[in-house]
Amino acid sequence: MNKNPYDVLGVARDASEADIKKAYHKLVMKYHPDRNPDDKTAEEKFKDVNNAFDILKDPQKRAAYDRFGDAAFAGGNAAGAGFGGGNPFGNGAFHFNMGGGAGMEDILREAMRGFGFGDFGGDAGVHNPAQRGGRDLLDEVVIDLKDAYFGKTHTVKFSSNVQCEKCHGYGTNDGKPAPICSRCGGSGFVQTRQGFFAMESPCPECGGLGHKIDKKCSDCDGTGTVHKQRTLEVKIPAGVEDGARLRLAGQGEAGANGGAAGDFYLDIRVRPDKRFVRNGDDLIMRVDVPFTTLALGGEIEIETIDDKKLAVKVPAGTQVGEKLRVRGHGMPSVRRSASFGDLYIDVAIKIPTKLNDKQKKLLNEFAEIKTDKKSWF
Repeated sequence: MNKNPYDVLGVARDASEADIKKAYHKLVMKYHPDRNPDDKTAEEKFKDVNNAFDILKDPQKRAAYDRFGDAAFAGGNAAGAGFGGGNPFGNGAFHFNMGGGAGMEDILREAMRGFGFGDFGGDAGVHNPAQRGGRDLLDEVVIDLKDAYFGKTHTVKFSSNVQCEKCHGYGTNDGKPAPICSRCGGSGFVQTRQGFFAMESPCPECGGLGHKIDKKCSDCDGTGTVHKQRTLEVKIPAGVEDGARLRLAGQGEAGANGGAAGDFYLDIRVRPDKRFVRNGDDLIMRVDVPFTTLALGGEIEIETIDDKKLAVKVPAGTQVGEKLRVRGHGMPSVRRSASFGDLYIDVAIKIPTKLNDKQKKLLNEFAEIKTDKKSWF
């Protein structure tokens, strides 16, 4: 029986998504294996926390648990399946699997089976509950704005279930598909009817697998998958925005009993930059311009995000707070090929705090010159 996810995270049943995430991050930091080496108790609690969060962060899983309890995850749909509930990544970051593979229909189907009801009137010989898609995996990387400008390749190292090479995922000793169970016809369940209701139970002949393996693969013990260290090279495109999610189809965890592999997702976070503020594909930078240049006009030299020196014209009479537009020197667009945003220079002025006598004299003379009834100042 799984532990109550609300109790594990220490939140109420009506807790908001934000409260659940806050509790999860607090506990996962507390019990993370990197902070508690060789501590079996902390390791188990870390798994429980991940299992609980896997259920409560998913609206469908949470709704199924609230309605059916543990029965909602009968048949192997529980959080953390395939990882024992632990963190699938071994690099110390707070990553978690996304709980893919089982849809709401499968969850409800398994829940109803857990209560002894049938398969909603469907043909028991069509649905194979043992064949499930692999779980999706999620990782996160934090990059600089300049990395987002140029793009980069990010290397991810983690461990997950992959298809057994020896048996090609069939779980058989000879690497060939196991014959379909003659008792259940491959469904994994046998059905008996009592009036209106159809009662189902796991097939006693194949143990609910839907096929019967006489000789199991020695490498995977008949599961068709093995746990393995993996490395993925993820290409982050130029112009990627903060909060973007990249998807690598079929690079998640291997499916069970011939099911399709899940997907791998990489969430991108972009650090705030000291010089530039991003607005879509545009960049904004604040530049102190001398008063004389603002009044008389001239040029200033700036350094763009790609480290190029650029001379920018400042029109005479430019005011503090105005923005000078430099076309094509913003961020590359991920939506339009070979297209760049613009760079905006937010005009500012730095008032000198120390003046010599000559400078003070000239400024006083300037202040006394009247162009109309009001002075320049």
